[in-house]
Formats: sequence, C-alpha cells, structure tokens
Amino acid sequence: MIVDCALYRAGHRVPQPVADLSEALELARSSDNDFVWIGLKEPSPEEFTEVERELNLHPLAVEDAVKAHQRPKVDVYGDALFIVLKTIRYIDSEELIETGEIAVFLGSGFIVTVRHGEGSPLADVRHRLEDSDTLLKCGPSAVLHAVCDKVVDDYLHVTDLLQDDIEEIEVEVFGGGRRSAVSRVYNLKRETLEFRRAVLPLTPVLMRLARGEVPNIHPEAEPFFRDVLDHNLRAAEAVESFDSLLTSVLQANLAQLSVQQNDDMRRISAWVAIAAVPTALAAIWGMNFRHMPELGWSVGYPLALALMATSCVVLYVLFKRSRWL
Repeated sequence: MIVDCALYRAGHRVPQPVADLSEALELARSSDNDFVWIGLKEPSPEEFTEVERELNLHPLAVEDAVKAHQRPKVDVYGDALFIVLKTIRYIDSEELIETGEIAVFLGSGFIVTVRHGEGSPLADVRHRLEDSDTLLKCGPSAVLHAVCDKVVDDYLHVTDLLQDDIEEIEVEVFGGGRRSAVSRVYNLKRETLEFRRAVLPLTPVLMRLARGEVPNIHPEAEPFFRDVLDHNLRAAEAVESFDSLLTSVLQANLAQLSVQQNDDMRRISAWVAIAAVPTALAAIWGMNFRHMPELGWSVGYPLALALMATSCVVLYVLFKRSRWL
C-alpha cells in the first residue's frame, strides 16, 4: 500500500495534498528542483501497477521490488536506478536477527521506496529530511542518502547489541561454570552469518554511489554517500570479527567440555578403583571355604574391616595427590 506520496519543491514539502500520482508527477516534471517521493510498504503487484505505469519502471525491477528476497545491489535501467538494501532488526530477547528489504527506484523527478519487513522504518527519515531543507535541495539523491544512512545506522546499532551478547557468552564460557554454551554460540553464529549477507554486498553498491558512477546522483550528495560507506565498512569489519570470535569461543567451549568429560571419567575411575579393593576382599572372604584359617580367628572380622578401610584411605590419598579426585 502507499504509505505516503508527497511533492517537494525547492527543498520543502508542498503542504497541499496531491490529488493523485499523475498530478504529482506532472507538477514535479515542471521544474528541475521538484520531485515526488512515494513510499510503499509490501505492495501487491496490483497495488504497484499504477506506480509502474506512471513512472515507466522496468518490469524486472518491479518484479524484484514486489517479491523482495534480493541481495543488495544497484541496477541501471536507462536513466533510472534500482537499488536494493537489506534491513536488519535484532530481537535481543530471542537473540534473533530479522531481515527485511528496501527497494528504491530513483529517476528524474521521482523516488519510490518499497519496504518489506519491520526493520528500518522510514517515517522518521522523512520527518528528519523535511525539517532540514539543506539535503532536500539535492533532490531524490538526498532521500536515497537518508535511506541508506538509516539502514547502515541500524547495522551499527545491531553490532552493539551483538557485541553485548558475545561478551555475555564469553563470561559464560570462561567463567568456570559447567554449563554448555554450544547451542547459544551456534545460534548466534548463524544469525551473524545472516547479518553478514546484508552488510558485505552493500559495500560495492555504496562505492558506486559515492563515486558518482551511476546516473541521477547529485554531485553534492556524493560526500554524504562516502560517509555512509565508511559506516558500512565499520559494520562489515565488526561482523567479520564477530564471526571469527564466535568460532574461537565455540572451539574453546568444546575443548572445555572435553576436558570436563576427561576429569569426570578420571573421578569415576578413581572411585571405582577405591570401591574395587573392599569388594575384592569381601569376595574372597565371602567364599566360606572349609580350610580358610582366617575364618577361625577371633580378630578376623575387625581385621578384614580395618584392611578394607586402610586400603580405601591409601587409594583416596594417592588419587587426591594426583588430582584425580
């Protein structure tokens, strides 16, 4: 559905509501400084038909925008741009990364944003741009920069949340407890991989925008795209370090579990050895053969108990010194 459709003139939003899309585009094309910003959220093919017809959008780009599930990219169709950005939302309580998508059509006198998912809402972006007419004078390029900046800022916010969870896992693994963190580490590593798929492919897209290698990018907007590129590189480096760190933590946790299992087996073996001595002595004297001289001793019973106790104590001390117990 169309969330908002507004006409911008000389860096300001035209306060009068536009009757329909055709009228807005006609007004925008009447001046070089005017443009229309159309915002849609999860439109159906039928809902997008009017926009496609009025703006003469390429059918392949329209298909990608409606169906979503694309990797970050920038495509040029004639004098129009089609940009795909992956949005990220981190659900901290579940340690789950939820991905979405923003498709952007940019051409002469118009920009269309198509959002899928709950990540990186654009209402605040629109309000912030409308409060500052400096960037809006760059036309649709200013909107594209603001959208990219919002998406990448959300990346950096997610990296902070991920870092907090990874530090918790480190404390859990190296804090001396016996609880296994393998499942949590593996799940977080999988979510980090999902994050990586969003961040890394965006770098070449931002490079092309920052260098002005695609049409309809205002020259004054290029430095702003370079700033967004720098932030995205920071997020990409953080994701790479998280992946490596989680791998190390996972290996360390598995090694700890192996050591703990070995310690447990040594303790079990030590107690079995201690219990084996009195068991063996009791088995021997419990056979009750007729010609066993010990059976006639008056001190035989207490002597047997003393021998069993002494053997157990000696073995316990030896195992304790060797740190098996």
